[in-house]
Amino acid sequence: MPNLAILFQMFQFVLKDRTQLALENIALRQQLAVYKRAVKRPKIEDRDRIFWMSVMGMLKEWKEALVFVQPQTVIKWHRRSFKHYWRRKSKSKPGRPPIGMDIIHLIRRLSQENVLWGAPRIKAELALLGHEVAESTVAKYMARPKKDTSSQTWKTFLANHMDVTAACDFFVVPTLIFNLLYGFVVLSHDRRKILHVNVTANPTAKWTAQQLIEAFPYDSKPKYLLRDNDKIYGWEFQRCVEALGIDEVQSAPRSPWQNSYVERVIGTIRRECLDHIIPVNEQHMLRVLREFVAYYHESRIHQSLDGNAPEPREREIFGEVVATPVLGGLHHSYSRTAA
Repeated sequence: MPNLAILFQMFQFVLKDRTQLALENIALRQQLAVYKRAVKRPKIEDRDRIFWMSVMGMLKEWKEALVFVQPQTVIKWHRRSFKHYWRRKSKSKPGRPPIGMDIIHLIRRLSQENVLWGAPRIKAELALLGHEVAESTVAKYMARPKKDTSSQTWKTFLANHMDVTAACDFFVVPTLIFNLLYGFVVLSHDRRKILHVNVTANPTAKWTAQQLIEAFPYDSKPKYLLRDNDKIYGWEFQRCVEALGIDEVQSAPRSPWQNSYVERVIGTIRRECLDHIIPVNEQHMLRVLREFVAYYHESRIHQSLDGNAPEPREREIFGEVVATPVLGGLHHSYSRTAA
């Protein structure tokens, strides 16, 4: 009996300690919860990181014990420490060993004194001088020729030829009954004017040549005409261009950026007009396009034209602002009434 009493007292003492330990644990967690609400990102030092990386291997339910950081953060600390440990243990820097400054100066000297020499020849010369250097290293440290500032830029060159260059291209639009209509645009690079637009369901070289004649009446033809390599530009079209005295400039295959101005205009027509309208037939689509082209020329501003329209608009200061709907209110043109 005395032994049983002693064992009961010991069990009661141990149970009491565990209860107190659990209550203390709950109290600490409640304080951590309050701290977490008050401080969004507590400051963590290296010793805290080392502690949790050590606990991670000993405590089975370490993820449930974490409060102020995420478990994935501790794993990230461990991986970072792993990389740092092996980087210090290897005691070697990644990549090729650096070359001396004397060799770098010699490479630059050889490239400056022999402007026609390339990297392979300089590499061979260095080998004969007792320096084994990779060809990529020679190319890296070669002296670069100075840029010729006397030559004009491409932007200047194109700007000086804007008034003698035009471009043309086709675009396809589905109709209400799922047929396809082909729109044809002729654009003048000078002030981005759309010289001609038309629609057909059956494009041919002869029809395309006729559109070109209508786009350039009298002596308004440009010197150069940019186009792509579409087979629609057959011999009849080419004969018409030659008869008009225009030089054709063809873009490379699958290179729409070489005819960027007309591609940009077609994109504008799609985004601001055809993407919001379902053409019923050729007449309907042609009427819509002509109304949009009139708005495009007279009202729509262009950043490349200093915030003005292809047909320059005069600045109006006095009078009430009046809005005129275009394409049923899809766009509006604005002006001031006479005071």
